[in-house]
Amino acid sequence: MSGAIDNQQRGTWMLSGKRILLIVCGGIAAYKSLDLVRRLRERGAHVRPAMTQSAQHFVTPLSLATLSGEKVHTELFSLTDETEIGHIELSRSADLIVVAPATANIAAKLAHGIADDLASTLLLATDTKILMAPAMNLRMWLHPATQSNFKLLQERGIAVCGPADGAMACGEFGPGRMSEPLEIVASIERLLGDETKLPLPLANVSMTAQAEPLAGKHVIVTSGPTHEAIDPVRYIANRSSGKQGYAIAAQALAAGARVTLISGPVNLPAPAGVELVRVESALQMHAAAHAALPADIFVAAAAVADWRAAAASKGKIKKGSSGPPKLDLEENPDILASVATLKKGRPFLVIGFAAETDDVKANGAAKLNRKKCDMIVANDVRPESGVMGGDSNSVHLITKSGVETWPELPKGEVARRLVARLASMMRGAGQ
Repeated sequence: MSGAIDNQQRGTWMLSGKRILLIVCGGIAAYKSLDLVRRLRERGAHVRPAMTQSAQHFVTPLSLATLSGEKVHTELFSLTDETEIGHIELSRSADLIVVAPATANIAAKLAHGIADDLASTLLLATDTKILMAPAMNLRMWLHPATQSNFKLLQERGIAVCGPADGAMACGEFGPGRMSEPLEIVASIERLLGDETKLPLPLANVSMTAQAEPLAGKHVIVTSGPTHEAIDPVRYIANRSSGKQGYAIAAQALAAGARVTLISGPVNLPAPAGVELVRVESALQMHAAAHAALPADIFVAAAAVADWRAAAASKGKIKKGSSGPPKLDLEENPDILASVATLKKGRPFLVIGFAAETDDVKANGAAKLNRKKCDMIVANDVRPESGVMGGDSNSVHLITKSGVETWPELPKGEVARRLVARLASMMRGAGQ
């Protein structure tokens, strides 16, 4: 019998019988709290929900009660509860208090000792461990007051999971999305279990809530596909959505870097604060990449078309009786290799991506040697993987030292971890 156990089996063993007080605050991300309850209960945890008044505009107490099997607490001055000083019992009988979503408002209250409703009173009237999963507009998250509050809470021992990067309900893109329920579950397991056996870090807090490790550095990120014209109507392209590259750019910015994002045609809003250079073809991306140098880190996340039409037609190619026209192709310039092999002005770190459908690690390692870069981030892009155009990714970090495989994660979390790794490599080399 194999000694290996999957994540859910491990979580069932680790969370079985654990008592979790879940505080749901107001925000569109409150709908994720329903799935979080389900994930915790299937791992054997007992979940007692509490809600702010604002949260009830987004999800109903009935929904939480149905999923948790417990009464949902919404009022501080409930006569039934207060005969037994209910808010004290609630907060101290739990093994862990989880606030998801955690708004800027609840963080400010907890940081400054304000207890004017049930949620804030529960948090102040306890010595139980607390985990907060922030969710808010990116401007609210990046505001100095919010960053200061979360930094202060972490210094006091409160764990923070997230936020992630991505598109938001307000139409903006950047840090502020609540972490996915399984990420929060992993942080809960880490807090309540054996930390040495868990794959996810305890504090997934954005770089801006810590020291900015890439302050003063210039990071160039290429992202998205390229379109290589056949005629004015048709083109050759890859299926890239640009989500991973845009998330990396947002996290590099949050880490304090000056970021140049060179983007092929995508349907994404640029992270606020980056220098966006829009291109269409591989030739344009090659020129833009070299024009943006010098840089400290170059991340080639774009899915550049390998070939282009040798001579694009100036008019639309018509169907003919002789059948399909012959399409002569020529190779596009290798942007990654051209930057990695620069004799003068080479970025300190050059990172490439390898989208593979078979032998992912072997092909990634071969690309590392062929391109002369410092790291290849390889992933499986077979249609059944859902990576192309999807919101999650499972990657292998390939360097000369070996291969490190990460579990499937939201692309925003892959970006956060990758940027943290690159910042660590810079520090380790004294850069």
